Amino acid sequence: MTSRHATRARYEHLYMHVPFCARRCSYCDFSIAVRREVPWQQYARSIARECEIRQVGDHAGTLRTVYLGGGTPSRLGPEGVRATMEALRTHVRWREDAEITLEANPEDVTAPAVRQWRAAGINRLSIGVQSFDDLVLSWMHRVHDAAVARRAVEAARAGGIGSVSLDLIFATPDRLARNWRADLQQLLALEPEHVSLYGLTVEPHTPLGRWHERGQEQEATEERYEQEFRTAHEELERAGYEHYEVSNFARTGHRAQHNSAYWSGVPYLGLGPSAHGYDGAVRRWNIDAFTAWERTVSQLDDPVGGEERLTDENRIAEAVYLGLRTIDGLSISVAEQRHVATWVEAGWVEVRTDRGGARLVCAPEGWMRLDALAADLTAFRSAS
Repeated sequence: MTSRHATRARYEHLYMHVPFCARRCSYCDFSIAVRREVPWQQYARSIARECEIRQVGDHAGTLRTVYLGGGTPSRLGPEGVRATMEALRTHVRWREDAEITLEANPEDVTAPAVRQWRAAGINRLSIGVQSFDDLVLSWMHRVHDAAVARRAVEAARAGGIGSVSLDLIFATPDRLARNWRADLQQLLALEPEHVSLYGLTVEPHTPLGRWHERGQEQEATEERYEQEFRTAHEELERAGYEHYEVSNFARTGHRAQHNSAYWSGVPYLGLGPSAHGYDGAVRRWNIDAFTAWERTVSQLDDPVGGEERLTDENRIAEAVYLGLRTIDGLSISVAEQRHVATWVEAGWVEVRTDRGGARLVCAPEGWMRLDALAADLTAFRSAS
């Protein structure tokens, strides 16, 4: 049994990648495994083996968050989620009030499934609704329709899930004639505790990428992208949600603790095929493909696919980018305040001052320029 990577941190956050999907969505470039029959027993055993190989129990503290992402973790089914959580529990422990999130597709969220997920420890669901327009859902290659999405939220509530997050995708092609405001209104009618919004992007090697290459699909214009982002910000804030991160909104007390840990730059464990982890000095990622990952751990070898030690330049860039992603902002110097003065005048950012000093915080208009602003400030900070 060998591990090629020495752990350097005590972890309080754990991400588990579950790759299984019923089909590939038109826009998806994630590491997934499309399976008619999901090998959940094999997956749970392999997670246990990876924990043994990497001696996870020796390095994990009492976890504050566990996140089952994918892929579609709900495809494991009730028994698969239970078996996976039991496999994990033999190696790590988590706090009584830990946030335990399961990503789910609406068609998998049924009353019996929710009961068993709750019994396994799941207390938060992130449901991939993506749209309430059935034409758009079909174009996305989603399995569910809007009615199924609404029933999923009802089942989660009835089953005792105290925190429900819903995902929507905006900036779909013009030809679909989607009513974005209507989608937002239908989402708000379900009163989720948390909302994640993602702008559609064209990625190579996806169905959408191929459609785009052949001229069959056109991306939404930059103007419409910005308009829909701004509309979402206004509608959700009016409804009482805090726009606390570029893509995320929450009711009071319902910020995603797990994702917030990423944005704070703290160490976290990653288990499963293609999962990433960070120990405070080195980022590592696992082998992508499920079959290769499973074969490697069955041979009692570390399934690491690669790793990267952060340089000083990497740290500066990440601190700036992650800081600007959230409304907590980024601590800046007097010289940096002068550097960003034109951004303030343009309405892209604000400089907020308190006893802790000055912090740079993006406005929605700034978040739409996040990559450019972060690159500029990183270059200035690195040269100082």
